[in-house]
Amino acid sequence: MYVRSLAEAIKKRKNSGKAIVLLGPRQVGKTTLIEHLLEEEAFLFLDGDDPGIRNLLFEPNTVQIRSIIGNHKYVFIDEAQRINNIGLTMKIITDRFKHVQLFASGSSSFDLSSSVNEPLTGRKWEFQLFPISWEEYETHHGYLHAHQTLENRLIYGFYPDVLNHPGDEYSVLENLTSSYLYRDILAYAGIRKPEVLDKLVQALALQVGSEVNYTELAQLVNVDKNTVAKYIDILEKGYVVFRLNSFSRNLRNEIKTNNKIYFYDNGIRNLVIRNFSPLHERSDKGALWENFLIAERVKQNAYYQRMARTYFWRTKQQQEVDFVEERNGKIYGYEFKWSMKKSAKIPKTFTNAYNAETMIVHSENFREFVVLSKS
Repeated sequence: MYVRSLAEAIKKRKNSGKAIVLLGPRQVGKTTLIEHLLEEEAFLFLDGDDPGIRNLLFEPNTVQIRSIIGNHKYVFIDEAQRINNIGLTMKIITDRFKHVQLFASGSSSFDLSSSVNEPLTGRKWEFQLFPISWEEYETHHGYLHAHQTLENRLIYGFYPDVLNHPGDEYSVLENLTSSYLYRDILAYAGIRKPEVLDKLVQALALQVGSEVNYTELAQLVNVDKNTVAKYIDILEKGYVVFRLNSFSRNLRNEIKTNNKIYFYDNGIRNLVIRNFSPLHERSDKGALWENFLIAERVKQNAYYQRMARTYFWRTKQQQEVDFVEERNGKIYGYEFKWSMKKSAKIPKTFTNAYNAETMIVHSENFREFVVLSKS
């Protein structure tokens, strides 16, 4: 079992009088993590994938909830987004049963976030869990093995089941994508044309690291621009992709409205385009490296609760910075290169305009960028 960076943060919130809600894609280890945190406790497990449990927890009253909970001090509702009006049920448990520590997990933010946010305002701690992080991978396997297998991880990603089945990565990713990621998106978002979603995901996978144009995407997949925007929002809520907005404050010639879109996991991205060729044979090596680094930074910022806003930066004259972070009133700029190059520089226009601290991140020093536990 991989030791998850998030475990300590959740432990600190245990028995705080508030519900603990853990969101993230399916198959990243949410159930395993919560069960590990409760392994020394006698807890009640309620599976939202079970139709009987869904019926049991659909708008129960206080008396019914008391009968369900019994003498348990810990209650874990897994896949809670599958249960109608689960937010109100969780509110009753949190308000009326002060001795109970409630845990809930959800594999998408479609229903769970919206259904629990209002009922549980001020009554919950919310966390996000992603595929295994580089820090967790390195801690588990050791520094040497982790760095020796870096290129493999850029190809196959970090889903736990992928890591646990070396040599069978393609089949695991195929099953994961068809059985879980798309299933959730299609089920909860009411998408009537899955073939359009599939084409859009492929187009986004081929444009990783590039700015996306919704009008061009609409023409490519033969739908209107608003549908493209809606589907991308759905893919974000399903933890398949995430967006970076353009950074603009001072300069007239800065790009102000564009987005870049990245995948939470390189393995999923490579499955979408059906390309698992070795790194040295690929024309998209730079895009894979950039996607890996930014996804890792997103994980770390979430796990260590760094209040960072993230962007990319470009001017109309094509000056650019791959990744920009704003935290504690300070601007940081990062440029990503697989190989260390003395000629690689961040534009002085950016550095001078924002008094920014900068770093060129390459395969020799990337650990400084993706391991934040001691920073």
